[in-house]
Amino acid sequence: MVFGYARCSTADQNLDWQIDELKRQGCERIFMEKFTGTTRERPELVRMIDMLRPGDTIVICELTRLSRSVKDLFDLVEQIEKIGANIRSVKEPWLDTTTPQGRLLFTIFSGVSQFERDLTHERTMEGLASARARGRLGGRPKKDGKIIDQALTLYDSRAYSVAEILKTTGISRRTLYKYINMRKEKKE
Repeated sequence: MVFGYARCSTADQNLDWQIDELKRQGCERIFMEKFTGTTRERPELVRMIDMLRPGDTIVICELTRLSRSVKDLFDLVEQIEKIGANIRSVKEPWLDTTTPQGRLLFTIFSGVSQFERDLTHERTMEGLASARARGRLGGRPKKDGKIIDQALTLYDSRAYSVAEILKTTGISRRTLYKYINMRKEKKE
């Protein structure tokens, strides 16, 4: 079966041109929604993918209708291919997994994208290592020990609520309980 997917971001935008093009492309069923492309969990997209069977094809008018990020696009195409279905973009002919050439081009672009993500991760790790070598550990700065001691003393007194302790000391609930639990672990 050939499915079409049409999407626009806002209620005042029109899907007509996409629907017309998807009909010209021979789509037997068209899923339409007005939903932001930055959100992965789009109800009609999820419904369409759930209906896919091996050999089915999804047709989109252009990539921006399916995804706003390269990573999300590759994840979606991989999900579609795992089912045994194909995807084809009218505007971007290189995205056509129904042909050997289209699968090759998509694989190349996918590899380049993965390479870029790996390089970004590698640079981040190198930057962190360099910072550590210079004595910078990163992360949030530690709270002043006097403030933590004050918060624990107030907590132990049972004269103040947790909300009052947080307001007085300026620390977060998570930080307070972190130090309470650390103290318990030391005693054990």
